[in-house]
Amino acid sequence: MPSDYVYGLAGGLMIGLAGAIMLLGVGRIAGVSGLTARAIGLSDTGPPRLMSALFLGGIVAGAALVELTMGPIEARFPPSMLVLIAGGLVTGFGTRLGSGCTSGHGVCGMSRLSPRSLAATATFIAAGIATVAITNHLGWGW
Repeated sequence: MPSDYVYGLAGGLMIGLAGAIMLLGVGRIAGVSGLTARAIGLSDTGPPRLMSALFLGGIVAGAALVELTMGPIEARFPPSMLVLIAGGLVTGFGTRLGSGCTSGHGVCGMSRLSPRSLAATATFIAAGIATVAITNHLGWGW
């Protein structure tokens, strides 16, 4: 059985490949927040709605395929549904405020050396580190 590092490497390669195909194939960034907004009709810009919906469907289908071939995927969630909902809302607000998410800025933008994406990704990482440190300090970690 391969190590977790092999799985991480394979996953990273697939994410990079999907981003490259989207950028080279249709000239669009594979940012999941933008594709989601386009697919559900919150945005009028970006790739066609059907393409956005199919890209998102591919993410779900890929996860299902991994579970079918490798067994159940272990997922851990916050102990409170309120914390989960609040985290989702804050994340959604942040992606709109930052004009993109970690996949758009961190994968696609950084690979193009976009200054805005470099700054956004540094901010994402710093905010994540601070959030984990604060929640662990307050005993809210899980």
